[in-house]
Amino acid sequence: MLKIIVDENIVFAEEAFSAFGKVQLFPGRKLNNQILKDADILVVRSITKVDEELLKNTRIKFVGTATTGNDHVDQEYLKKKNIFFADAKGCNADSVGEYVITALMKIASEKNIALKNKTISVIGVGNIGSRVVKFAETLGMHISKNDPPLERAEKGNDFVSLDDVLQADIISFHVPLTIDGRDKTYHLLNSQNLKRLKDNSILINTSRGEVIDNKALQEITYSKKLKLILDVWENEPEINKELLKNSEIGTAHIAGYSYEGKLNGTRMIFNALCKFLGEEKNWNPILPSIETPVQRLTTMENIDNNLYHLFKSIYNIDDDDSGLRKILKMDTINSANHFDKLRKEYKVRREFSNYTVLLTHKEVELKRMFENFRFEVKLI
Repeated sequence: MLKIIVDENIVFAEEAFSAFGKVQLFPGRKLNNQILKDADILVVRSITKVDEELLKNTRIKFVGTATTGNDHVDQEYLKKKNIFFADAKGCNADSVGEYVITALMKIASEKNIALKNKTISVIGVGNIGSRVVKFAETLGMHISKNDPPLERAEKGNDFVSLDDVLQADIISFHVPLTIDGRDKTYHLLNSQNLKRLKDNSILINTSRGEVIDNKALQEITYSKKLKLILDVWENEPEINKELLKNSEIGTAHIAGYSYEGKLNGTRMIFNALCKFLGEEKNWNPILPSIETPVQRLTTMENIDNNLYHLFKSIYNIDDDDSGLRKILKMDTINSANHFDKLRKEYKVRREFSNYTVLLTHKEVELKRMFENFRFEVKLI
């Protein structure tokens, strides 16, 4: 029987992977070489560094990460050892897109900012960035895109240089973390180019904390007016508390933590393991029901504010922000533990596609807008 080691915070882990063998669950940060000595399969999240130190002298033949990013995995080592690797690229793209647009609309509502005709720069236009582009276009925003690999692959002719996109009203990062090479993203935003940001611009990072030099960002907030939306941080779980203080919205790396996003990650690794083992397995998880799946806007006046209140009724980002800010009164050890606890005990958050919006026939012109946000629409 196969022995399968799985991060305990992977949703439906035991239910899904027990179809292949004996499953043992462990905290992702505590996985070590000794635990893996007699294991065959390893399934992790982004907090576990998978490399020679973790895997040497084990019999692991399959590594799966139930995450979009894979910078925590030494893929060259896996290739050398003939270990099959699978990630869950794109599993939480809708979740992150909904996080970004909800956060943006929160700031717009509270600061009385009209998003229509504002320019948003999307840096990295893959699975997640393309969702953000679609949502932003739905709100009537102008789009500026930066993605050198896509540009070289001639996936469009509307890409802009990094220096130019940093002049936008809103900048949102959706790139993988690469430490070196032609498309290095480590400290892509740094002490030099941070100066290019406009006063009162909104900066969003939901990719990886190391994409932005956090210390340099903290320093520039004292001289430049910026509205920061940060879900990821350097040195997680020991994050820069001063930077959190200077952020409009700060959360504990949970932008992609919708229930569907987590489930998609598990399903994608489940399917990859089926393929690796040459087996056909069926797994049909039962999702929890939703209390109020039908939504109705109270008024069509000031559609931006009403959209935000609709989004907030589904996903209240204030809870995630206030939860993280509790670390400001904690010492380093307790704050790091609290950061991980927020992720481990994260509430069930459902995506917009689970909800139906009721519109009257007089409001039919809004139907396409709600459908672009992935709501079901029913005319009454």
